[in-house]
Amino acid sequence: MGFDPHEPEQRSQLKDALSAADITVGELWLRYFSMSGSAGEYEVHAYLQGLISLPVTQRDLLALACNEMIAETPPTYAPYADQIVGAEPDDVPSGEVRRRDAPPS
Repeated sequence: MGFDPHEPEQRSQLKDALSAADITVGELWLRYFSMSGSAGEYEVHAYLQGLISLPVTQRDLLALACNEMIAETPPTYAPYADQIVGAEPDDVPSGEVRRRDAPPS
């Protein structure tokens, strides 16, 4: 089985997504395997290193597993002034930001 022309780019972008989302190969493989993925964890490691090729359906299943894990990660937001602990935004010392659920210091 040889590489298709899009495989290196798909692999590169999958690796970038895993890194950005702080997802390990083991975590990815477990999700992928639970979705009926047929490659073993060792093969997924080898694929991500560019050592072996995987069929399109298996590569797409890896991408789906990664995307689902990313979608489950709660987003991080910057607070608005009315979300700062305290009665008025002007009461918070300059540079200090606390969440509403944070205990007062």
